[in-house]
Amino acid sequence: MDGNHMGLRPHASFWQTTRFRLDLSKPLVMGIVNVTPDSFSDGGQHADGPGAIAHAERLVREGADLLDIGGESSRPGAAAVDAATEWGRIQGLVEEVVRWNLPISIDTCKPEVMRAALDAGADIINDIWALRWPGAAPVVAAHGQCGVCLMHMHAQPASMQVHPMVGQAFEPVRDFLQHHAQRLQALGVDRERIVLDPGIGFGKTVAQNFELLARQSELLALGHGVLAGWSRKSALGAITGLDLDQRLAPSLAAAVLTLERGARVLRVHDVAQTLAAVKVWQAARPQAPIQPQTA
Repeated sequence: MDGNHMGLRPHASFWQTTRFRLDLSKPLVMGIVNVTPDSFSDGGQHADGPGAIAHAERLVREGADLLDIGGESSRPGAAAVDAATEWGRIQGLVEEVVRWNLPISIDTCKPEVMRAALDAGADIINDIWALRWPGAAPVVAAHGQCGVCLMHMHAQPASMQVHPMVGQAFEPVRDFLQHHAQRLQALGVDRERIVLDPGIGFGKTVAQNFELLARQSELLALGHGVLAGWSRKSALGAITGLDLDQRLAPSLAAAVLTLERGARVLRVHDVAQTLAAVKVWQAARPQAPIQPQTA
């Protein structure tokens, strides 16, 4: 279905979060800070408190517009951890980083962790389950104005790549995101607080991931900002033959393509290099006509 004929609002200009109203007319680079022993890309590298803080500081120095902090891996086959363990991994980092005057996103699906992080001053809840865990949506709805990112995931991390989606992906993903955004708005959450993520790699085949990229601009018709998370994903390795630590170039190419198709939040591991690619993209954008100077 053509999104222009769905009777929906144009895509959002801002992302309202706890402390910040983020301008979605320009790209925002979200730096990833995984405080886990088993994340797919950097598991164990920043798992201790000082290491995680040092990594977050480096991403900020490189120019990250916001940070996404996670204490549980969502890689395919990852084992779940309880809420106390997850919060224990990230608590010190969250309490430190909220003092840095930049937006802080918490990558979690557990309502207990959401509540603790928001109480500590976090700005955004980034949930791969789209607030489907019991009690998760009410935590976000009860908060005055925290931001939220709703992501599509097929099945669950333990099995999503064993039994991925079948058939075309775009329509089911779009309908899922629309349903859960509307569900959250029915609980009183303002539209500008919600950003959508099609969930690249989360239970999709390589072909389905690229179908979602090709049609990503159609998600804008749902009336929300779009977050894209292509950084180092296995789909990039599948088409290039590159190992995980060699995927910078295809990650940057994917980031630019998502910008062309309307994404305005890029969730990435390589902040400095992504910002360089963003600058090239911005330089090629149509500029407003220069107005003549008047005396």
